[in-house]
Formats: sequence, C-alpha cells, structure tokens
Amino acid sequence: MMGCDENTLGNDQTSRQFERNKMVDHQILARGVKDPAVITAMRHVPRHRFVLPLDSAEAYGDYPLSIGHKQTISQPFIVAFMTEALQLQPEDRVLEIGTGSGYQTAVLAHIVSQVFSIEIVELLAKRAEHILNDLGCDNVAIKVNDGYQGWPEEAPFDAIILTAAPDHIPQPLLDQLKIGGRLVLPVGGDPQSLVLIQRTKEGYTRTELLAVTFVPMTGQAREGGR
Repeated sequence: MMGCDENTLGNDQTSRQFERNKMVDHQILARGVKDPAVITAMRHVPRHRFVLPLDSAEAYGDYPLSIGHKQTISQPFIVAFMTEALQLQPEDRVLEIGTGSGYQTAVLAHIVSQVFSIEIVELLAKRAEHILNDLGCDNVAIKVNDGYQGWPEEAPFDAIILTAAPDHIPQPLLDQLKIGGRLVLPVGGDPQSLVLIQRTKEGYTRTELLAVTFVPMTGQAREGGR
C-alpha cells in the first residue's frame, strides 16, 4: 500500500466500511471498473472525511457533492473511472490539477509513489492538505496555484489528471508528460467529454471515453491560455 498510513488512518479506515464496500460493489464494480489497485483504494479511503460535515450522511452516495467555492467532490464512479483510465503503476509520479476536496488525491496516493496536486482556491488546498496529513498521506505535495501551467519543476510525469474542465487541452500539461505518459481530463463546455491523451514518440493519441459534467477550469484556462 502506497502513501496513506493504515495505522494513522485508525478508526477512519474501519469506520463506515460497509458503506464503502456497498459503494464499490454497486457503483464501481457493477459499471465495469476492474483495476485491483483502484478497487482497493476506493474501499480504503474514508470518503466521508472529504465531504462537508453537513453532507457526511451522503458521503457514499452515487452523485457529486458541493464542497463550497463553486467546487464539487466528484461522483465515486467518476473518481474510479478516471483513476483506472490513467493506467497507473506503483512507481508512477502523478500530477493532479484541481485538488478540491482531496479525495481523488488520496485515492491516487494509495496507488502511486508520488502525487503532486495543484489547487487554485487556497482555502480548499489548506483543508485538503490538513485532511491528507491527518490520514498519513505522506507522498502528496500540494501547491496553491493556477494549474494551467502544471508543475514544470517536477516534470515530467507518468500521468496527469484534471478534475475541472477547460475548453481546450493545456499545452503545458501535454509538454510535461513523459513519453508513454497518460493525461485524463474533461474537455468542453456543454457538452463535455472525458478524454484520454497518450504521449508517444511520434506525438499524441486521443481517445474519447464518455460524456461527463465537471465544473469549468478557472484561471488561465478561461483566457485561452494567455
């Protein structure tokens, strides 16, 4: 198990385990997600720690929830689907654009060696960092910044994931993928499409995965990358 320390998780790991198992069985496995590492992480991470307290009872529901600041914690299936699409390996270094609640971050941290996460809303970044530290996720670095430019100091990455939708694919993120690296992101306005980009020696391949609805990417993405 990577990242988050099971001993530090303590009661949070076992608390509401029945709800997590039901979530995985009915919302994730039943819809075709099969990656064993993803399934293990989804059973393990205490999603209720990442939602707002008033939504705790709904933490394992089959829908997104508001986390304030016009942002959401994604539907569990979408978190699992996007994570599986990244084709992660234990030694991978992953860049996440849009820390948000920190839930997707924690799922990634259970699978790979290092997660670098960028959040444009400082209050969300600090809240997520506090929760992740509390859960013993010591392989995560969070930076408050506009994610459009990525994290060039730590590039290249084996995988990059965006949890907000730009209307185009940011070139800096493509540039920060390793050869063989994968980028998963929602793209578009209305409608949006979840897309997998793979970098090859010859360039990039693009695969349309499914229709989705994400909050728009803010900052430079709204300015056409200027």
